[in-house]
Amino acid sequence: MPELQLLRPDHASALLAFEMENRAYFAASVPDRGDDYFENFAARHEALLDEQETGLILFHVLVGDDGEVLGRVNLVDVSDGIAELGFRIAEKAAGRGLATTGVRQVCDLAVTTYGLTTLRAAAALDNAGSRAVLERTGFVPTGETLLDGRPGITYVLDLRQRH
Repeated sequence: MPELQLLRPDHASALLAFEMENRAYFAASVPDRGDDYFENFAARHEALLDEQETGLILFHVLVGDDGEVLGRVNLVDVSDGIAELGFRIAEKAAGRGLATTGVRQVCDLAVTTYGLTTLRAAAALDNAGSRAVLERTGFVPTGETLLDGRPGITYVLDLRQRH
């Protein structure tokens, strides 16, 4: 089973491979990162690690036994006990419960390690997989939104009810 790890400098090459291999797959359900993301990946990775040191973002990767990145589960805009959750799983690892497991693990870390009380998330209406993961992990729909022009649903999870 892949291990959830806080993003580190030595994840860079595996993370870039993950993003490149799954670019088209991800673009079918979430906005594409754009060419600049890939062309300037090394500098961007370093900048994100620097920002992670501030505690305002917390990036996690699901790493397989061979060091391959199979998914990401991130907390961004961390402030006042609240953060936004985002996640993505490699196409070849989809449908195996990794997203659900990774989200559950990050929710536990949010409480026990990061001291958060609330997580928010959003998923496009046509992204049934992400919506199912959010609902399986206790997120409650709270409204409608637009995600890059696509209709979506916002969710919230009160972490105080988990423990």
